[in-house]
Amino acid sequence: MATMEMDDPKMGNKVHWEPKDLLSGVSLKQILFSNDYRYIALKGIFTAFIMLALGGMFAIIFRTELAIPDVQIMGARVYMTLMTLHGMVMVFGFLIPMVVSISYYMIPKVLGTERLLWAGAAQWSYWLLIVAAVLLVIGRPDFTWTAYAPMSTRTGNPLIWMGHVAILLVAISEFLAGAVLFRNALASKGGLKNTPLIAWAAGTIGLLFMVSTFPLGFVGFGLLSDWAEWTSVAFFDPSRGGSVKFFLYVFWTYGHPAVYLPFVPAIAIIYTIMPRFLGRPMWSYWSGVAAFVLLSIGALPIGPHHFQPLYTVAGDYQRFIQILTMLVFIPSVLHVFNWISSLFMGPIPDSARRAIPFKFMVFSIAFIVYGGATAFLNAQIAPNSDFIHNTYWIPAHFHAMFFGFAGQMAFAGIYFLYPYFTGRMYNQTLGNWHFWLWQVGLFVKITGMGVAGYLYFPRWVYDYLDISGWATTQMFITIGGYMVALGFLFFLVNLFWSAKHGKEVTGDPWPVVHDLKAAPAAQPAE
Repeated sequence: MATMEMDDPKMGNKVHWEPKDLLSGVSLKQILFSNDYRYIALKGIFTAFIMLALGGMFAIIFRTELAIPDVQIMGARVYMTLMTLHGMVMVFGFLIPMVVSISYYMIPKVLGTERLLWAGAAQWSYWLLIVAAVLLVIGRPDFTWTAYAPMSTRTGNPLIWMGHVAILLVAISEFLAGAVLFRNALASKGGLKNTPLIAWAAGTIGLLFMVSTFPLGFVGFGLLSDWAEWTSVAFFDPSRGGSVKFFLYVFWTYGHPAVYLPFVPAIAIIYTIMPRFLGRPMWSYWSGVAAFVLLSIGALPIGPHHFQPLYTVAGDYQRFIQILTMLVFIPSVLHVFNWISSLFMGPIPDSARRAIPFKFMVFSIAFIVYGGATAFLNAQIAPNSDFIHNTYWIPAHFHAMFFGFAGQMAFAGIYFLYPYFTGRMYNQTLGNWHFWLWQVGLFVKITGMGVAGYLYFPRWVYDYLDISGWATTQMFITIGGYMVALGFLFFLVNLFWSAKHGKEVTGDPWPVVHDLKAAPAAQPAE
C-alpha cells in the first residue's frame, strides 16, 4: 500500500485538501450569507438537492400516469404543468446550480487561492435563482420548458406572468454565475502551459454563460411584455405583429448553449478527480484545453437545428447548420478519448475501484458515449423534423447526456467532496445501493425512451392509445424512474447518517492504494 501526491502543476495545487467538519457549530446565518467559498458551495449544493427532490417528485407523478394507457390520476393541464416544472426545475434548479456550486468549491482549492473572487455576485446569483424557483412553483406554468410563443402567453392561468419573470431572473442569475467562474479562472498563476484544466473549463463556460443568457433574458422580458400588452406591436405574438420565428432564433441562441452549461463543469470535475484516484496526470493536457475552447465556440451557432420547419426541406442553410452540429462531435470525442486513454494508460488502483465517486465517474463516461451515439442521428436533416423532434427519441438523448452524464458527475463530485465537508466518510454499502439503482434505473429509463421514440411515441402527451409496444415501453420508463427515485432516497439516508456516524477522516481521504498481488509493478515510490 502506498500513497502519492499529485505534483504536476497542470493538475492544480499539489497539497492534499484537508477534511473538515464545516457544519458543526455553524449558524444558519453563516451558511446563508457568508462569503466563505465553502459555505457558498454548500448552500448551493443543498438547494440543488431540494430542487432535485422537487423535480423528481413531479416526474414520478406524471410517470405514474403514463405507465399504462387511459387517464388515471390527472388531466392534460395538470400533466403539462408538472412536465413544465420538471424540466425547468431539473435544468435550472438542479443541474446547472449543482455543478456551478461544486466548481465554487473546487476552483479555489485547485488553484490554491482559498477564496472565491466576486463572492458577492455569487450570492446574488443564488438568491435570484431562489426567487425564480418560488415564482415558478406559485405560477405553475404549463407552456413546457421551452416556453414557445404564443402558447406561453395564451393560457388560462392568471399567474402565468410569474413564469415569464422567473425566466428573466434565471438569465440574470446565470449571467452572474458565469462572471464569477470567468473571474476565478483568471486567478490561475500557472500561465497558459500550467493552468489547471478546471480553470480552462471555468473560463470558457463562464464566457458562454455571459453571452448566451442575454437572449434568455430577452425571452423572459418579451413574453412578459406580450402577455401584459406593454407595446402596441408584440415581440413574439403573431396576432399583434410579432414573429414566432424571431422567438425561435432568440430562444435557441440560448437554448442550445444551455446544454453545455452543466456539461462543461461536469467535464471539469472529471479532470479534477480522475488524476487523484489514478495517481497520475491525465493522458493529454492540450487536448482537454482545445476541447474546452472548441466546445464553447461550437455551442453558439447550432441552435437552429431545433427549428422543425427549417428542417422539412433540405437547403443550403440547413446543410450548413447540419455540418456545424456534427463538428461539435470533435471536441466531445477529444474529451472522451482523453478520459478513456487516462484510464487505460496504467493499472487502476484498487482504492479507485472501490470508491463510489470513481464508480459514478466511470459510468457517467459510459452514458455520455451512449447518449452521444444518438446525437449523430439528431443532426441529420431527413429524420429531424418528424422522427427526432416529435418523439421520445429526443428525451432519451438528453436524459442520457443531462442525467446519465452531467447529473451523475455532479454526484461523483459530491461523494468526492463529502469528507471535506463533514470530516467523515460516507457509508460504502448505502453508496453502492445508490450507485447500482441509478445505473440500472437510468439505463432502463433511457433505453425505454429510445425504443418508444423508435416506435414513434409522441412527446407531450398525457394519454395514449394501446398501440403495440407503447404501453410496454412506458411501463419500463416508469420502473426506471422509480429505481432512480429509490436510489436518491438511499443517498439522502447516507448523506445525513454518515455526517454523524461515518468514519472520521483525518488524513487524505483518497490515498492511491494498489493491490500488491494484482499489480506489483505499478507501485509508486514511497
